Amino acid sequence: MRMRKLIYLIILLSFSITVWAQDEEGFLKREFIHKGDTLRYRILYPKVYDVSKSYPMVLFLHGAGERGRDNEKQLIHGSKLFLDEKFRREYPAIVIFPQCPEEDFWASVKFTTTAEGKREFTFADRGEPTKSMGLLIEFIKHVQKTEPVNPQRLYVGGLSMGGMGTFELLWRMPKTFVAAFPICGGGNPDMAKKYAKHVNLWIFHGADDAVVPVSLSEQMAEAIKKYGGNPKLTIYPGVNHNSWDNTFAEPELMEWLFNQMK
Repeated sequence: MRMRKLIYLIILLSFSITVWAQDEEGFLKREFIHKGDTLRYRILYPKVYDVSKSYPMVLFLHGAGERGRDNEKQLIHGSKLFLDEKFRREYPAIVIFPQCPEEDFWASVKFTTTAEGKREFTFADRGEPTKSMGLLIEFIKHVQKTEPVNPQRLYVGGLSMGGMGTFELLWRMPKTFVAAFPICGGGNPDMAKKYAKHVNLWIFHGADDAVVPVSLSEQMAEAIKKYGGNPKLTIYPGVNHNSWDNTFAEPELMEWLFNQMK
């Protein structure tokens, strides 16, 4: 009789305990494999994680300098923002940092340099995505099916190459995300018509950016307005390409982001 009671108690506990504390590792290492291709990513769960609930999801796309296969470098910029105790206490969320390999790019974009040494960018408006973007899209669909994410509160942001990837991801999945925060990026203004009315954007850029011209973000903001959106645009005077430092220090960014929902 005692053995039966013990077995019953073990079974009961296995079904009733649905809350667990996040371990000290923080961002966990994971891989997503689709048709033989691998997307490496890091995922952060709420510090107190209740599997019976659904959570907002933040997807963050790193810049070109953090590409690789180590599943570590993508955390260099931005991860501390989401590991902050205040953030984790006030905004329990699932945060994901995927990694793009060295030879690829998030966005479909071509670079040229003028005779004056200025960089010019041409962004795709159709066609197949890069391998990493295509894999990322499949991964997002996978996450929506396998993780307890709230479909009304999916957010995406990124810096530099990741900012460009953010704009492209929005037109390739125009009704998936409710808010986005591209930093020192750019995109195809004509494609803003696909998501301008569906996504709330806060765009950031440094006025003195010598790598990605600030005009790219300004053009995107104007295009989004043209097609019925109402984006926020923050330009940092005297700031070069590393405008993400200023963005991550924005006191209202997280409150703005997590207030957005469908």
